[in-house]
Amino acid sequence: MFGDLFEEDYPSVPYNQYGKGKKLKTKALEPPAPREFTNLSGIRNQGGTCYLNSLLQTLHFTPEFREALFSLGPEELGSLEDKDNPDAKVRIIPLQLQRLFAQLLLLDQEAASTADLTDSFGWTSNEEDFLDLTVAVKNVSGLEEALWNMYVEEEVFDCDNLYHCGTCDRLVKAAKSAKLRKLPPFLTVSLLRFNFDFVKCERYKETSCYTFPLRINLKPFCEQSELDDMDYTYDLFSVIVHKGGCYGGHYHVYIKDVDRLGNWQFQFLELHSQLFLLSSDGSTVSLLKNCSLQAELSFQRNDPEVFKTLTSESPGLNDRTSCPHWFDINDSKVQPIQEKDIEQQFQGKESAYMLFYRKSQLQRPPEARANPRYRVPCHLLNEMDAANIELQRKRAEYDSTNNDFELHLHVGPHYHFFNGALHPVSQTESVWDLTFDKRKTLGDLRQSVFQLLDFWEGDMVLSIAKCLPAGLHVYQTLDGDDLTLCEMEIADEEDIFVWNGVEVGGIQIPTGSDCEPLLLNVLHLATRGEGEKCQQLTESPQVFPSNAEVGSVFTALAIPVGAIFLSSTECTNEGWTAIPQEDWRKTFREQGLTNGSLVLIQDSSNSNNSLLTKEGEWITTVNETNWIQVKNLCQSESEEEHVKIPATANTVVFDIRIKAIKELKLMKELAENSCLRPIDRDGKLLCPVPDNCTLKEAELRMGSSLGLCPGKAPTSSQLFLFFAVGSDIQPGTEMEIIVEETITVRDCLKIMLEKSGLPGDTWHLRKMDWCYEAGEPLCEEDATLKELMICSGDTLLLIEGQLPPPGFLKVPIWWYQPRGCTGPWRSHQDQTNGPPPPGGAWGATATQGAPGDTYAEASLCYLGDIEISEDATLAELKSQAMTLPSFSEFVIPSPTFLRAWTVESRRPSRLLRINQQQLREYKLGRRTEICLEPLQKEENLGPQDVLLRTQRRLPGERAYGPPVDLVWDTARGWTAGALQRQVADCCSLPVEKIEIAKYFPEKFEWLPVSSWSQQTSKRKKKKKQENLQGAPYYLKDGDTIGIKNLLFEDDGDFSTVRDDAGKEKQKQLALGRKKSQEALCGQSSSAVSGAESPGRPQRPEASLSIHVGSFR
Repeated sequence: MFGDLFEEDYPSVPYNQYGKGKKLKTKALEPPAPREFTNLSGIRNQGGTCYLNSLLQTLHFTPEFREALFSLGPEELGSLEDKDNPDAKVRIIPLQLQRLFAQLLLLDQEAASTADLTDSFGWTSNEEDFLDLTVAVKNVSGLEEALWNMYVEEEVFDCDNLYHCGTCDRLVKAAKSAKLRKLPPFLTVSLLRFNFDFVKCERYKETSCYTFPLRINLKPFCEQSELDDMDYTYDLFSVIVHKGGCYGGHYHVYIKDVDRLGNWQFQFLELHSQLFLLSSDGSTVSLLKNCSLQAELSFQRNDPEVFKTLTSESPGLNDRTSCPHWFDINDSKVQPIQEKDIEQQFQGKESAYMLFYRKSQLQRPPEARANPRYRVPCHLLNEMDAANIELQRKRAEYDSTNNDFELHLHVGPHYHFFNGALHPVSQTESVWDLTFDKRKTLGDLRQSVFQLLDFWEGDMVLSIAKCLPAGLHVYQTLDGDDLTLCEMEIADEEDIFVWNGVEVGGIQIPTGSDCEPLLLNVLHLATRGEGEKCQQLTESPQVFPSNAEVGSVFTALAIPVGAIFLSSTECTNEGWTAIPQEDWRKTFREQGLTNGSLVLIQDSSNSNNSLLTKEGEWITTVNETNWIQVKNLCQSESEEEHVKIPATANTVVFDIRIKAIKELKLMKELAENSCLRPIDRDGKLLCPVPDNCTLKEAELRMGSSLGLCPGKAPTSSQLFLFFAVGSDIQPGTEMEIIVEETITVRDCLKIMLEKSGLPGDTWHLRKMDWCYEAGEPLCEEDATLKELMICSGDTLLLIEGQLPPPGFLKVPIWWYQPRGCTGPWRSHQDQTNGPPPPGGAWGATATQGAPGDTYAEASLCYLGDIEISEDATLAELKSQAMTLPSFSEFVIPSPTFLRAWTVESRRPSRLLRINQQQLREYKLGRRTEICLEPLQKEENLGPQDVLLRTQRRLPGERAYGPPVDLVWDTARGWTAGALQRQVADCCSLPVEKIEIAKYFPEKFEWLPVSSWSQQTSKRKKKKKQENLQGAPYYLKDGDTIGIKNLLFEDDGDFSTVRDDAGKEKQKQLALGRKKSQEALCGQSSSAVSGAESPGRPQRPEASLSIHVGSFR
């Protein structure tokens, strides 16, 4: 049966000579995973061995082949132990194949390895018992038609095409045909999917529909037909599937489980356990008696065919022919499939490549059913049993190693509590390390700790602790002895405090995250003799609970009262913030203090200004500081309009405001009801500065102007906002408002509408972006301004119009069709040259990448708005757009005849290619507009396909023909050569006789693609990978590619007359803008210096770093 398969009389030379002497085995720390629910084993892919794996699985699931292989004993094959003995005759290949089949049958692992088998390869075979029929696929509908063409139809020789008879030596009429003389038990059919195109001189894969039956009768194709029909009948039992193209891909196999070795129905019955019951032997399925009617009806609706099969009176699952067990074996993965899934491999890039049939008369013995040990040799049975035991041992050892972790036990009696935290009495006895299984329960851990600490008496409480800079702190107590440590989320290297749960050393200790101790560095003036304060700062570490009040720092330092300054840096002269006295009752955590934070304490007896130099000493003279100008913008009269207040970068705003009120000689009442607001160069008042900020924190420079205005500055929990009506904002028209940061968008909108005197409820808010334009709307009306990251000084715009509900989009729909494109989807008005459709006026504008010729101009027609859910698909958006009244002017058979683009700057921008993809996945913004383009036929663009508009240049004219869509498959790269070949094939021209260029409509320029040379990196001395997605082409969907036939024109000019006119118009516009700017500058210089400029307010410039990827 095996022919010369295992002959080794010739030298054994492995095919992969480059890997000679190297083993592909890998030593993994983790043992192989056990089999999944199918109870079948896959084969690991060594790299490019997917086709071999599919063939081996097919042979393995051919029971007759498998059992014939197992029947070969040591007399025929020898033994693997003697393979290194030169005098012994050892057939390594069949021996390794026996071991592989035994592993696939009996070894409990997810996938077997073929490394030992492939190391032994190197045979040649001249004869096969499996008859291999090679049949054509091109221009053939299926296997039966191909066999009919090969073995039934006759080729007739007559008339001018007579046959020369060698016997009678003359031309005679004749007929030639072929017949099958002898049929084997197993039939292999190879489908010629890969062909060669002699016109294009390239290989290609035939992906057309090619059917093949599950059962086939070969009687019409045989020479002898007097036998019974069953002698000619074959059943399909294996299909090798190829996924990919002619230059690469992947193989997997659909296999029929003849001996029922796998669990085929397990997953299905698990999903519907409320309806079906599997018998103990796994052979029959029945309906549960107490299943609910509602569940039964629901199952009937979801899968009526399966329900009818399972509930019929026919043998059903118990009949081997009515419900065959098929599996998809894809290297290591094995999944059950239904027989009807085979029809999906009739056509496409993933389609059948080889078919395996077995004679229907072949019957399997009953004892072989669901018995993987059937006819396996005893020595292989023993080897697999021992291997399974070893696998179980390794998995248990791995589980133990992987689930053990270290715990640090801190013993309470060896700790004492002082300075706000726990500290060990003895380093050697206070901490015990314990290795424990995290799958065990808390009760098991407690029992183990009792056994470890044999001196323990009384109750034992285990608590999570953490070592902090201040010392050890106890958090939550562990409860629930029945819970595992893994369920309690106890981590590796966790600290566990062992105590009685009440006190340590007679002191009741605080627990929990609220009272976590903080180690703070406190700066204060040193004390000389007799309590006299000196001008030298000292630093001392102090521990405070997180939930203690900030004012408690005075008690700890024995200072009656004073001022508190905080710093987030370790430097003592930068980033100081004064804490108002009303905030002293807040906790350290609420003030944002962490371990290592700096706190500066100023005694109230020091009446000097709060100005701190780098040396840490207080300064009082003006010569050492700079100044801030404060203008009087209150209604109170003053002798002075503005004053200069001495200050440094660390001066607190409160001090500047109080000094300004004194020097301006204003009423003292303003000290409680005034604030300072920066004034920009255009005279606009900006957001008030909080009193507790320093000038550095407020980003105010020395010499800046501040306005003293009536009204309090917003507190730390309030926001100062500007707002205006509409998107066209004029400087100085903004209104102001102070609101709580916890206010909702809905309430903020109501307050602004009341202050603006606007009626109605059809308004919404938008935040002004950095370009001083209306940005995205604030859609979450119940969200707070703090949650939406609205900050003081932001400008909100009141825009008329109601927002769609949450999760919905309001999308403007446009109709788009390039001029010159003819087809059945033109509107009725276009067909009669009538007026534009009622949806809106046609606006002629150049398409994205259009050269601007008459044929390439495009029109956008506004059809209307639709409101649609973000969870809807692109196909549903097209369907809803077709319901617009303006859409009735067009004749579109279905949404699949529409192509969708996003619209930017009145041009199609991004192609939306997948109809079944949700709109949410396209990441469409609230201001996205969609245009729909009609198609002549349905299209299905893949993820690697790029849609380009190609236009052929008219010979002798500076113009182009009408645009033609080109779908370019970029799976093999975005190179210029690949694009040229694709364009040449589309135009039926030699690739060396064309030149192509991309059009940039905004510049009216063409950039030839064929003249692009790769850049060389000076540092790495190698060429960068050629990619048309990057500079200078940035090729994307919708771009226009001009094509020039070098047989007619060989110059490098791609431009048109309209391009020349467009460039001239751009030049004139640029010249006009330059003159306008010069005139504006002249007017500004002659204007009065005190006059306010009407321009938009300018903000400080900041550098931006934008990383742009490849977007489609």
